[in-house]
Amino acid sequence: MTAADLEPIERASTAELRALQLARLQWSLRHAYENVDHYRHSFDAAGVHPGDLKSLEDLARFPFLTKQDFRANYPFGLFAVPRERVVRIHASSGTTGKPTVVGYTAGDIDVWTNLVARSIRAAGGRPGDMVHVAYGYGLFTGGLGAHYGAERLGCTVIPVSGGATERQVSLIRDFEPRIIMVTPTYMLAIADEFERQGLDPRQCSLEIGIFGAEPWTEGMRAAIEERLDLSAVDIYGLSEVMGPGVAQECAETKDGPCVWEDHFYPEIIDPESGAVLPDGEEGELVFTSLTKEALPVIRYRTRDLTRLLPPTARSLRRIAKITGRSDDMLIIRGVNVFPTQIEEAILRCAGLAPHFYLEVTRERSLDTLTVHVECRAGADAPQAARELVQYVKTYVGITVEVNALPPGGVERSQGKAKRIIDRRKL
Repeated sequence: MTAADLEPIERASTAELRALQLARLQWSLRHAYENVDHYRHSFDAAGVHPGDLKSLEDLARFPFLTKQDFRANYPFGLFAVPRERVVRIHASSGTTGKPTVVGYTAGDIDVWTNLVARSIRAAGGRPGDMVHVAYGYGLFTGGLGAHYGAERLGCTVIPVSGGATERQVSLIRDFEPRIIMVTPTYMLAIADEFERQGLDPRQCSLEIGIFGAEPWTEGMRAAIEERLDLSAVDIYGLSEVMGPGVAQECAETKDGPCVWEDHFYPEIIDPESGAVLPDGEEGELVFTSLTKEALPVIRYRTRDLTRLLPPTARSLRRIAKITGRSDDMLIIRGVNVFPTQIEEAILRCAGLAPHFYLEVTRERSLDTLTVHVECRAGADAPQAARELVQYVKTYVGITVEVNALPPGGVERSQGKAKRIIDRRKL
């Protein structure tokens, strides 16, 4: 793709982009303050007013928004427009409490649709491509977000949703889509089903996989690309900010999702102190919406851990691959452990499949981490378990127990994989 093929904002100068962000940020702060009680009270309590924002750096003076704030204002307390102007509602699964509810005006849906279309195009999609959408439809933002964006780009959409893995394989074989949009863990389940049916997944029609909704590693990318002979790229989003399409990895570089900074202003903060960190340093990702009407988000703490990186394929900054979530972090005998670290270790073991979950138990004040992981067919399970124990000890710094299961021993996720069972909380 040449520079002439990009939207003007994708090749804008830094000065042009920052000027646009400042104007839109000033509008978003005013919109939130004037129309949402929560923002008015939190800004007043912090001693700041939208008029205090004279530069982008002034945003650091404003208070954060958290998932707890969404739950405290459940269901519609954060809406900035009359409910009658809200044309659609989405919500998180609510597995850890009340669901977080988000609303969209017709204008919000239009912006979201355009950004997902931009994302699919950045991933290598083109008008006329057939797109197999295996994200869940419904209150989850993935399915409908991907669907509308693919249609806007001019693609043919196959709205399969999640689950029914045997049917997923049948439709991929029959319809021959070029692109699939799905969680990376469920893509592996689809690859397993190809092989269960005696088919080679590398021979299917898929050329591009746009994977999101959960953190995944470079090792997982390599495993997916090897098993399916496609280009695997990362799409980033979260329902509280918009849904999929907040950031997208570009096919030319595959070096981390490019943030669509004309609509979302990113910051990286120290998760403990809340202080803003310079680009390049790892911390917690924070987003402020610049154009959202129904539900503006001001300094929303995503809990995702990453770094802001300089532009490459586009003139907008990138985020490094998400290493984990600050609220998914386990502390095992004083060592910080993320599921992605365990995944990397599993992918180093030839006898293990990348299907796993972690179980944490406590006995006499001593924490134990058990990795329940599948072996590949024909593998020496005890040897594979010993290898994983050694890798985790070497690269993560803790000793784990490994329960090596036969193929199919880990229940397949049809959406976001549930990686942690913490029995210390039960």
